[in-house]
Amino acid sequence: MRKNLIIIIALLFVSVIFAQDRNPQEINQNNPTLSREDDQKSKKSLREIAAEAKKDKEKKPPVTEYKIINIENDTTYLDTTLTIQKDYKFNYLRRDDFELLPIHNVGQTYNSLAKREEKAHLLPLFGARARHFNFMEAEDINYYQVPTPLTELYFKTTFEQGQQLDAFFTVNTSPRINLSIAYKGVRSLGKYQHALTSTGNFRATLTYFTKNKRYKMKSHFVSQDLLNEENGGLSEEGIDQYLGRGQFVADEDEFVDRGAISVNFEDAESELLGKRFYLDHQFALIKKTDSTDTGVSIGHIMDLTDKRFKYDQTAIAPDNLLGEAYVSGAIADNVALEDFSNQVFIDVVNTWLGRLKIIGGSTNYNYGYNTLLSQVNDAGVQTNITNRIKGDVYSVGGEYYNNYKGFSLFADGMSLVSGDFTGNYFNAGAGFSLYDKYEAQVKISANSVAPNYNFLLYQSDYINYNWQNDFSNTETQKVQVNIKAKKIAEIEASYSSIDNYTFFQKDVNDVITPVQFGQTIDLLKVKLTQGIKFWKLGLDNTVMYQNVQGGEQVYNVPEIITRNSLYFQDHFFKKNALFMQAGVTLKYFTAYNGDAYDPVLSEFYVQNDEEIGGFPQFDIFFNAKVRQTRIFFKVENIGEAFSQNQEFSAPGYATRDAVLRFGLVWNFFL
Repeated sequence: MRKNLIIIIALLFVSVIFAQDRNPQEINQNNPTLSREDDQKSKKSLREIAAEAKKDKEKKPPVTEYKIINIENDTTYLDTTLTIQKDYKFNYLRRDDFELLPIHNVGQTYNSLAKREEKAHLLPLFGARARHFNFMEAEDINYYQVPTPLTELYFKTTFEQGQQLDAFFTVNTSPRINLSIAYKGVRSLGKYQHALTSTGNFRATLTYFTKNKRYKMKSHFVSQDLLNEENGGLSEEGIDQYLGRGQFVADEDEFVDRGAISVNFEDAESELLGKRFYLDHQFALIKKTDSTDTGVSIGHIMDLTDKRFKYDQTAIAPDNLLGEAYVSGAIADNVALEDFSNQVFIDVVNTWLGRLKIIGGSTNYNYGYNTLLSQVNDAGVQTNITNRIKGDVYSVGGEYYNNYKGFSLFADGMSLVSGDFTGNYFNAGAGFSLYDKYEAQVKISANSVAPNYNFLLYQSDYINYNWQNDFSNTETQKVQVNIKAKKIAEIEASYSSIDNYTFFQKDVNDVITPVQFGQTIDLLKVKLTQGIKFWKLGLDNTVMYQNVQGGEQVYNVPEIITRNSLYFQDHFFKKNALFMQAGVTLKYFTAYNGDAYDPVLSEFYVQNDEEIGGFPQFDIFFNAKVRQTRIFFKVENIGEAFSQNQEFSAPGYATRDAVLRFGLVWNFFL
């Protein structure tokens, strides 16, 4: 498969290169005779030429010409401003992490203050979901169109030995061809024993369209490796040390050095690996123009994805922490997924009727292990666990969109029609926009899909981590309302009903098991975002309320989450050369029984014995913008600088201590 992938990429790049038109201004080297225009240019003085060159150089394209295009072909442009929202996104994930609670080291997992909502899908997701926060899926990749080469450098300090860097470069080799390449690398030792993280995300994109714009193509290749040392959290002795309890009270100062606190084990690591080749291309049979009301296109989307998760441990975990093992030495768990998906579609667009897309798809999936397993329980009953879930499924669906004088209608849906899995999703809604200041949208959705593969099949060298299940599909219905008034507030409200919710929990023997909840869970979620500016002061507030009915013991989330930032901002120096922003951010969520983390599965599981949260966290920040460079300084969790941190992000996993961190985002144009 990998050999085929390399061949496909090579053919695509060669075809695009040979599809380029010859530059009409190119001089025929076999005829050195200058044209009349060239002869006139040669008579210009050196001073005139230099003056013209300087003038051309000063003509910089506006930022709005540097376009960013997502998987749905929605287009935005490069934003080099400095706002409070940029401060919220200046983190490892490079997106707002309001609903996430980080573990103590950069690059580790996050506890979810609001359950993560995955993009609508038909087949089970790959497991190890706790490692997927920084895993870039197809919908996370952007494409570009730029008038001049564009570079962006992101840098931020980490915890102890290491740094974060995200380097990106894109160029249009012609108005019709764009290339981009980027690499995001993180290495951080962390303050606790055996907590190193080392991750890398490489991505490359290619977009191309013909001169008449009948044929359009966008493609990307991504290779990712996310490595985390696993220490199993603080040991019982380590928790006493962390909290300064018992015999450790007198030695509290010693454990301000987090590296002196004991952990459960120091010889394990997990790694999530992935490669993907993606191609989306289409051809216009009938091209929509200013003089024609209708266009018809046919297209094809291919997604070739390989994923692998490995858990390695040089010896069995001590004190029977993870149970007995089939082996006496090293633990080596390894699971892989090969997913090859194709979609073909016909896309019809009409000025008055809108856009309608009819889609047919197929997917070949192969998930599992290289061994068959036979278990005999205490009653002498033998259970056989397969090593593979594989097969082919076929799907049909469609999309619709129309926009008229500020009113919009949209719908999309897909359903599996053949194969061993069943599944479907449907979304529909309507929206209204007035003067680009007021927006309202109502959306309904329904989704039926099997739980992720970790619930259906798992094999491990640890005896307790072996199962095969035939769970029912998780059924979700949702109604959502979004209201946005520019410069006033934005409200997002949703009501969800979930059947067959699937989760992990520890049984009475302290063994992790997958469970499917037999009752309906109702979830109400309301989120308010508000920004107020007066003079040179700003106040930004984000508050979320969540209420769970019917599943309070299995669907654990805090009732209130809030983030409030008070800041001062202004321009300084000649020609406003420096823009400065400084302030404080308060983060708080109500205490709740936060999910616990399991290192073997790399999944969170439900627990109802230990509460986390209920404490405020303050960050002090100083940000500045000089030309196209944004500089960030932040003292995180500053309150813990005056008293020893004794809070947790998950049971056994400490939250972050007070630390000064800095970094920058630098855009420059050639």
